[in-house]
Amino acid sequence: MPASAPDWDDIRFFLNVARSQSLTKSSAQLHVSQSTVSRRIQSLEQRLQVSLFTRHQSGYYLTESGRELLQYAEQTEESILRLENHLTGTDRRPEGNVRLATTDLLASQLIIPALPEFKRQYPRIRLEIITGIAEVSMSRHDADLALRMVRPQQNTLKVRRAGEICWSVLGHQDYLHRSPSETQWQFVCWDSAWQHLPSARWVSEHFPQAESALVTTSLNHQLSAVNAGLGVAVLPDFVTRHYPQLQAAGDRQQIYRETLWMVSYGELLESARVRAVADFLLEVMASDPAQAITGKPGFPR
Repeated sequence: MPASAPDWDDIRFFLNVARSQSLTKSSAQLHVSQSTVSRRIQSLEQRLQVSLFTRHQSGYYLTESGRELLQYAEQTEESILRLENHLTGTDRRPEGNVRLATTDLLASQLIIPALPEFKRQYPRIRLEIITGIAEVSMSRHDADLALRMVRPQQNTLKVRRAGEICWSVLGHQDYLHRSPSETQWQFVCWDSAWQHLPSARWVSEHFPQAESALVTTSLNHQLSAVNAGLGVAVLPDFVTRHYPQLQAAGDRQQIYRETLWMVSYGELLESARVRAVADFLLEVMASDPAQAITGKPGFPR
């Protein structure tokens, strides 16, 4: 009996599992149960009459047939996304969903506090904020806009400078009063898996023998720990807007700067809703009263 044409929904599940190599991760990303993901994969294999994955306790790995399908599935996905981007990009109504990928700290300290005014101006735009350190895929519509510290190189992405973020060694004023000398400082540090980050590298270079007060995987947790008086940490200066009790430790103020990039995909900036969010974000970055974010950013119109 010849194989029947696959269902696009099954292909979508296949692509997710092929990329994540995990039913658990795919079910979380697709907001369905693991059994649903498994059932979709089995359905696709039955339709095509081939085995697409080798199942191991450590994950799902593509077979030769699976690798062949992946190549064609990604081409199909790209064509569909280009069509969606074109259709979405021609939308002139400032309404609908906009997905923004950014860091926890930018979201909690700068973006969310400014949202009430944005919602008053654009009540029909629903903003979805995706936070984390890891990058999301713009081409696969994981996000419509992103604020990133590293400039992406893909030609399909539109990139603009949103400003520069100043970083300092910050501590609670009471902690710095008790521990005024650098030799007394304990650092709230990044976990070893994140030692590639600029703030982690700076501490390793300038304070290689520093004692750790706490090790975390979150900049928000570092901020909370510093505010609780546990120690000092390398943090962006903009946090002092809401935490004026945090001060630069000694002369370790504005120790370095990082460029903040705003990223969009394809023609999405032609959409009124995406453009409204982009302009709002650029205004938020430019209006920082502490000058913790500098620069005069802008997207061309």
